[in-house]
Amino acid sequence: MSSSSRPKPSRKSSGNHRSTLSLQRTEIKINVYDLLPPGKVSTVLWAIGSSLLHSGVVIGDREYAYGGHDQRGVSGVYWTKPKQEPPGGTFRQTTLHGFSFRPDEELNNIIHEASQQFMGTSYNLLTKNCNHFTSYLCEKLTGRPGPGWLNRAASIGVALPCVVPREWIAPPDHDTADGELLDEDFEDERSSMLRHDQRRRQRASEDETEAERVSGPGGGSEQGGARGHPRRSSRNHIPRVVKDTNSRDIPAAERAPMPRRIT
Repeated sequence: MSSSSRPKPSRKSSGNHRSTLSLQRTEIKINVYDLLPPGKVSTVLWAIGSSLLHSGVVIGDREYAYGGHDQRGVSGVYWTKPKQEPPGGTFRQTTLHGFSFRPDEELNNIIHEASQQFMGTSYNLLTKNCNHFTSYLCEKLTGRPGPGWLNRAASIGVALPCVVPREWIAPPDHDTADGELLDEDFEDERSSMLRHDQRRRQRASEDETEAERVSGPGGGSEQGGARGHPRRSSRNHIPRVVKDTNSRDIPAAERAPMPRRIT
């Protein structure tokens, strides 16, 4: 066959190659937090990959995570600023899991679909927790599930319930994690952050009002405390008890933030 009769390579493939390279590339990262109190035990368990962990998926300037609550029909998926430690948690590391080559609209659709798969009332400490959500979302975005070691403690708990860490059963005394629940409208970040700031100001105002009520007109405590040092209401220190699908108390670090009414 002469050189002139040989088939010429198709230019279509090179064009497809260029279009692939021009697609938007988004880093998919995982932030990992240790839920055990700092000390020798948590250090050893972290070193051998068996610690009790919380995780979130970082996409751009948002970190998506999953937690439980008691309102039916509402997603348990929420977002916070990256590296915002959950109650009782200590940041451990950020892992670059992979990349997603999708436009923003498609990314949002995937996150929304995932939020519908992880409702707040479906939360289970051992079989459907934040790390299961991380693995699920990572697989949807990159084709690879999250690392198995994230959920090693839960896997042990499923196989050997008698050795479930006590912290899963007796949650630490912390308030619920602060964040924004996802909703169907996917409000833009500016309005979400504004609402977040409004809630913080509202809570601060409520605390001041409660302190004035407890201290009385003269500034002293209703219970005879020293003038100028009112006793804070206990309602600000007792976390709301939320149960998982097996009626276990959900630790504060694993509770999804619920919207508070703004008046």
